Amino acid sequence: MGLTTSPLPVDRAAEWVQRGDCGAVVTFAGTVRDHAEGREGVDELEYEAYDAHVEPRLRQIAEEARVRWAGVGRVVIWHRSGTLGVGQVSVAVAVSAAHRGDAFDAARYCIDTVKTTIPIWKRERWAGGEDWGLDGHDVAEVGQ
Repeated sequence: MGLTTSPLPVDRAAEWVQRGDCGAVVTFAGTVRDHAEGREGVDELEYEAYDAHVEPRLRQIAEEARVRWAGVGRVVIWHRSGTLGVGQVSVAVAVSAAHRGDAFDAARYCIDTVKTTIPIWKRERWAGGEDWGLDGHDVAEVGQ
């Protein structure tokens, strides 16, 4: 679990979650795209985080995934902060489980819960200017 300004090595996360008792590995990499709602030509995002709250919440998400899906083995959840260009990975999730259904479900739970519970905000820069992302929302507690 973690927040970093360094590039996210998704392949390393996928390798780390592999275990002999797990027959499925699911990875998700969220990348910076060249547009946002109503904003064409996005060329960069800047992520800011409330650092002290990020890692404990990431750990809660992983723990909750293990409770909900007993077959889950290992979980990686990483998020970037700082400035990222189009195509760079901003968030990575990797989950291993005994069976593919649990791995897919747990990975989806992890990324969806990261989006609603982690205090990270993004500023978009595009051809016409820059501003905070339009998809902002209140930060919920993990498990809600």
